[in-house]
Amino acid sequence: MKNLFSRSRSLRELKRFFRENAAQGKPLCILNDLVFKAMFVSDTEDSREALRRLLSACIHREVSTVRVINNELVPAHLDAKAVRLDVNVTFNDGEVADLEMQIGKSDDDLRARAAYYAGMLLSGQSQRGVPYKEIKRVYQIFFLDCTLFPQSDRLQRRYVFMEKHEHDQLTEAVEIIFYEMPKLEELVNDYFAGKTGTESLSDDEKWCIYMKYRHEKRAEPLIIELCRKEEGIMRAEKTLEKVSRDYLKFVRNMNIRKNEYERAVMKEAARQEGLAEGQTKGREEACYDFARKMKNAGRPLNEIVEFTGLSPDIINKL
Repeated sequence: MKNLFSRSRSLRELKRFFRENAAQGKPLCILNDLVFKAMFVSDTEDSREALRRLLSACIHREVSTVRVINNELVPAHLDAKAVRLDVNVTFNDGEVADLEMQIGKSDDDLRARAAYYAGMLLSGQSQRGVPYKEIKRVYQIFFLDCTLFPQSDRLQRRYVFMEKHEHDQLTEAVEIIFYEMPKLEELVNDYFAGKTGTESLSDDEKWCIYMKYRHEKRAEPLIIELCRKEEGIMRAEKTLEKVSRDYLKFVRNMNIRKNEYERAVMKEAARQEGLAEGQTKGREEACYDFARKMKNAGRPLNEIVEFTGLSPDIINKL
């Protein structure tokens, strides 16, 4: 029941967000996690290909196949924290990745949250009888529209298990990646100043620029160039446009049905009012006829008033 409620709430949030953007004529902002999820979990070839290429750009390895899986992680025990991921995928014959969009700093510890998510992704592979050497790699990837590591100007931060002093890597089983997208501003300014072009950008920088600036009018020439030159970003844009069109079509159809319903309600109300009016007139005529008969029979005026409820003036005119 809780999962059903969560999905219903997410759908309501997505509808409300799309409705507000459509009413204001705004392009969809990928920094909103609802839009981010809708773009990468849509059941279309464009969405799957965009997700495959984004993941490949992030992990710096070729991704052959990718499949979106359940984003509700099973807690270790009844009192454990429930976790609902943004985009949970499996790829390359069993490797796992979670891609999260974080629009601002959380009151909680994002570093600890990333480590907790990665731990759950890793432990979720454990099965009785399966040796540890067969555990697949897991990647926890956060796209941040905030600065989490102010001591560095680098866009990406990559964390693995390493020896504290000699820095040899313990295992490749887990990698946690942060992209701090506000640090792209200098790159974008250099592009518009003519100091650099998109050819000098890495694949993950291109993706982050697309997600960070897609909704900004000033960045439109850069976004158009990225869509034209990068197939993965072009596929993501096609998916996002389809999501937007489908929703606007849904809103239009809902408005048509709403108007039809309101017209039907008004028509029925008018019919009921007419029936009620006719019934009222019928009762009045019957009352007048009864009073007329009592008057013709010579009944006293006060008796006719008592039985019919009509005023003496009306009775005298009958």
